[in-house]
Amino acid sequence: MNSCFIRRIAGLSFPIYIAATEKALVWVGLRPPKFACISGAAAINSMILDSAEIQLREYFCGHRKKFNIPIAASGTDFQLKVWRELLKIPYGETISYSEIAANIENVRAARAVGMACNRNPIMIIIPCHRVVGKNGSLVGFAGGVRIKEYLLELEKASTIKNYEE
Repeated sequence: MNSCFIRRIAGLSFPIYIAATEKALVWVGLRPPKFACISGAAAINSMILDSAEIQLREYFCGHRKKFNIPIAASGTDFQLKVWRELLKIPYGETISYSEIAANIENVRAARAVGMACNRNPIMIIIPCHRVVGKNGSLVGFAGGVRIKEYLLELEKASTIKNYEE
């Protein structure tokens, strides 16, 4: 990986760490990534981190429904396929693990889809929080079910507010 820069975003509903190369965002998570990154002054001057921070703040205020920042997630071919499918889930909507498995033409892979969601390095922007159990239950999320529920409620409230305007 090229040089990687990291920043902690405070003042949101919970702290988020973001990391980027000079070309793309590579990490959004509740903890710092396990790969080496540079913090401090170098991270302050990263246009990718600046853009990611602005867009995430807008998302948490209910003003952003789509992200337009270059991302570069690292994973297996299967994980990348799942993550590309997650990017298709509309804001404020949910889909089941088994539906994702069917969409990627691997109907028996619902558990593997769940593991790919768990390994998602760019949470929120690759919206793994929008994937739910077959019966609509909030199961599994690397950040914990409480945060998953919070993100879904945030999107639901924002969607209702925009519909009423």
